[in-house]
Amino acid sequence: MDRFRQEKLQRYEEFVDKRLKPDLVHAIAERDKVFEQQKTFSDLRKNIENLEKNSVTSLRTLVNLGSEVYMQADVPDTQRIFVDIGLGFHVEFTWFEALNFISQREERLARQIEEYTRLIASIKAQIKLVCEGIRELLQLPAERSVQGPVF
Repeated sequence: MDRFRQEKLQRYEEFVDKRLKPDLVHAIAERDKVFEQQKTFSDLRKNIENLEKNSVTSLRTLVNLGSEVYMQADVPDTQRIFVDIGLGFHVEFTWFEALNFISQREERLARQIEEYTRLIASIKAQIKLVCEGIRELLQLPAERSVQGPVF
C-alpha cells in the first residue's frame, strides 16, 4: 500500500478512535442520566398520587442520611412537599402544583431523550461511514447482508 493511502487510513482510524467513539460514549452516558431523572420524577409522581388516593395527612418514614444510614422521620402535614427543581434549589409545592411541575418536567426530559437518541444514531452512522471508507481504502470486499432467517 502506498504512503498516501496509509496516512489517510491512519487519519480515518484516529478520527473514529479519538473523536467519534468518545462522542458516542458521552452521548450514551448523558442519555442514561436523563433516563435516571425521568425515573426519579416518575417515582415522585406515583408517590404523590398514592398519597392523594389514600388521603394521607401525616406520615412516618425512614430517611436516608447517606451511606445507607437511615433515621425515622415524622411528617405531620403531607399536603405540601419540597421538590428539587435543579441547581440545588427546592420549591415548596402543593400536591397539585407538584404534579403539574412533574408533568412539564417529564415532557422536557422525553424531548431530551429523543434528542440524545438522534445524536447517538447520527454518530453511529458516521462511524459506519468512516469504516466503509477504511474498507474501500483497504480494497476489501463489501460485507454481504444475510438474507432470510438465521438460526
